[in-house]
Amino acid sequence: MASPMETQFNEAMLDIYRKAKSEAKYNAIRFLQMVTDHGGIATAHILINSPTVSDGYTALWERDRLDLTVESMILENEEFHELFSKEELAICRERLSQYLQKRRL
Repeated sequence: MASPMETQFNEAMLDIYRKAKSEAKYNAIRFLQMVTDHGGIATAHILINSPTVSDGYTALWERDRLDLTVESMILENEEFHELFSKEELAICRERLSQYLQKRRL
């Protein structure tokens, strides 16, 4: 059985999927499938620890909606920080910083 924090995180992951679809016109089917199959926390760990960003991350960057990425959602919600290592939080910060820099170029 999922803890309240796991349930809350999973719902936050589904929420960014819904917002990406309705607000950014991006239907992240693979992301939704990952969350459904593995759960929100496991999906976040997979995405964060990947050496490259996902196609979905790139699609959101192209739409100027990095606020709808997993990395952004985690960093903006301090209650979720305990679910991730300091290294993973640093990856989130660095990835967002790099892509924000690319946007300015």
